Amino acid sequence: MNSRFTERLVTNNTFSILLALGIGCGLALVFAAAVSLVSPVYVFAALIGLAAGIVIMSNIEYGLYAVLGVAILLPFASIPVNLGFNPTFLDLALIALFAMWFARAMTRQDDGVNQGFRFTFLGAPIVAFMALAIFSFVLGMSNAGLQTQIVRRFAEILLAIATYFLIVNVVNTRERLEKVMRCIIVAGAVSAILGIVFYILPHDLTIRALSLLRYVKYPEGAGVLRFINDDTAGTLRAVSTSVDPNVLGGLMILMAALTAPQIFAAKPLFPRWAILSMVGAMFLCLVLTFSRGALLGFAVSLVVIAFFKYRRLLPILAIGALVFWFAPFTQEYVSHLLNAFLGADRATQMRLGEYQDAFTLISRYPIFGVGFLGSPDLDTYIGVSSVYLLMAEQMGLVGVGVFLLTMGIFFVRSLLTWQDGLKNDERLSPILLGVCAALIGAMTAGVVDHYFFNLDFPHSVTLFWVFVGMGVTSMLLYTQETSSTE
Repeated sequence: MNSRFTERLVTNNTFSILLALGIGCGLALVFAAAVSLVSPVYVFAALIGLAAGIVIMSNIEYGLYAVLGVAILLPFASIPVNLGFNPTFLDLALIALFAMWFARAMTRQDDGVNQGFRFTFLGAPIVAFMALAIFSFVLGMSNAGLQTQIVRRFAEILLAIATYFLIVNVVNTRERLEKVMRCIIVAGAVSAILGIVFYILPHDLTIRALSLLRYVKYPEGAGVLRFINDDTAGTLRAVSTSVDPNVLGGLMILMAALTAPQIFAAKPLFPRWAILSMVGAMFLCLVLTFSRGALLGFAVSLVVIAFFKYRRLLPILAIGALVFWFAPFTQEYVSHLLNAFLGADRATQMRLGEYQDAFTLISRYPIFGVGFLGSPDLDTYIGVSSVYLLMAEQMGLVGVGVFLLTMGIFFVRSLLTWQDGLKNDERLSPILLGVCAALIGAMTAGVVDHYFFNLDFPHSVTLFWVFVGMGVTSMLLYTQETSSTE
């Protein structure tokens, strides 16, 4: 009996070993063939991507962290394989994350993630906003031929907005909310540090470093450096891995405003010295972008933080503004700001021209806009450096109205929950305050910039709605906990 069992065990082990060797040899041959046919860089990148995909698919939290990390640190990275188009890392991460969420919902897996679908009080206006976007897109198909690239980018924007529902359903505990906060803050700090480092390095070294990202379809060469008014003999602007300095400035609004309340929090998410260092790096990076809209947006977010929670900071902010305005080493920046208000530089004059053209287009198609594919008139075009004017061009005044209504509901509900007692919650109050300040700063910058609703910047749209979802989550957590204790 024992001898038969031993023989069977040996036979089974031998088969397992031979099978493992066969699979190993097959994979080795495939790997060798791949290296010989394409660049080894692509092969190793594919292996790393496969390993990362396996890790991400193993846990929905990892998938969420991957989406946030890619949106902040590698927003324009695409796989170097042409499938008719090059899917971006963000596309793949979002699709994987939504697939995991739906799969868990369908199989009713309850691991603390799925506790019934939460539509929330913002669900209806957000769905209405998405439906209006689709309606305007279809309506605008008569204005221009259907282009695959535009369709794909429009789908990315819809997916980015839908991320709100994923956040409010997946991030449904304080622990997860704080983990997401930490992930965003750390990624934002890394982006800021990269922006500063690339700014102070010699130009040729920065060009070589940033050009390494060409393997994931980033731009390369001297064009990776950006200057004020595109004058290569003029002032350099920080870009980090965001390609465009204005986009980086918008990112720093979100990151710095979200992190700033943690400096004064009774129970900060990181040691206070680390928070101070990260906020300092984010602010410096924002300044080095020379994005006037971003600086204005961040200033407004700081005023919001000070007014609602830390009013003793208001005189400090006023003194800081005076120092910034009159200090000798900031005069170049101040001059850059004054040129914007006076319309004295080329960039401002171009924007004023864009605004005039946008008003012309909106006046002709005021209700639902002209869609996302093109203008029906030869003397007008889609494109303007303002979120609200761009939205009005594409979705009409109805679309802008629904967006503003959605955000109005969010801020009113935030204020009511804040006054109801959330402001006294040591953990949730700095989170909600940071989220609201960041969104107000982003919407302020949106008056003169367009990246938070633009087909070319789905990562900025994703982050905007992730922040909205985090704000609603903090309110829901507080409401549920207070109602359960009563």
